[in-house]
Amino acid sequence: MITVTGATGALNGATVDHLLEHVPADQLVVVARDVAAAQRFADRGIEVRHGDYADPASLPAAFAGADQLLLVSSSDPAADAVALHRTAIEAAVRAGVGRVLYTSHQGAAPGTPFGPGRDHAATEQLLADSGLPWTSLRNGFYAHSLLFMTGPWRETGRIEVPADGPVSWTSRADQAEAAAVVLLSDGGYDGPVTLTASAAPTFADVAALAGEVAGRPVERVLVDPDAWVAGQVAGGTPEFVARFLLGMYSAAEQGFFAGVDPLLGELLGREPRSVRDLLAAPVH
Repeated sequence: MITVTGATGALNGATVDHLLEHVPADQLVVVARDVAAAQRFADRGIEVRHGDYADPASLPAAFAGADQLLLVSSSDPAADAVALHRTAIEAAVRAGVGRVLYTSHQGAAPGTPFGPGRDHAATEQLLADSGLPWTSLRNGFYAHSLLFMTGPWRETGRIEVPADGPVSWTSRADQAEAAAVVLLSDGGYDGPVTLTASAAPTFADVAALAGEVAGRPVERVLVDPDAWVAGQVAGGTPEFVARFLLGMYSAAEQGFFAGVDPLLGELLGREPRSVRDLLAAPVH
């Protein structure tokens, strides 16, 4: 039995869709905080169970019978993600789960300026200490985030950032498909595995690619970090969110997202989607 949490979200939901192409629905379980939000899976014959990391009592039954458990990381920047993950891992131990697969991040490290990267590193340590077989899917930075982070460059010809560094921007759709392949390998991958696109362009590189796509110059402009945060806040972004994002840029500058790995392409059997693909896609 493969049990998947977070399937009402885009990443693990797409992974379930890929799994359904290869395994019967009765071999899958979806765990959701809001069971009604997972109705599309129930309609396809998948058992949907209630489970919430913030409600420890709900999890052992939700995870019962899982040979493999795909554990989505908390996406709430205001939450104590490590505490929530600890609750889920302890429940997986109590439920006798065969293997936990965790959606981590390429920049997972105790010393990263990017908060989620520290949370992922701490969670990986919890998994290592749990006694369970585990796999950490260290996904490259979601490429769709780049559309927000580059701003209105088509109108302004400028990409303003508070720091610059290489980032292996990676398609979430590719990561979801690869996660299904790893699950279907039934333990074929152990410990941390890195799933990235084939290149890690800087924002200056992204600006050059954007210029090629647009057919006119686009420049990368470095902005003082404090001024950048102030501008974000003036535009309506809560300050804690702006500083959360600043941590990402700082981590990029320090090289935490610089590495690339061929594994994603090998799992997909094709070249992963690129930044150029993203920038050239029609704007909706």
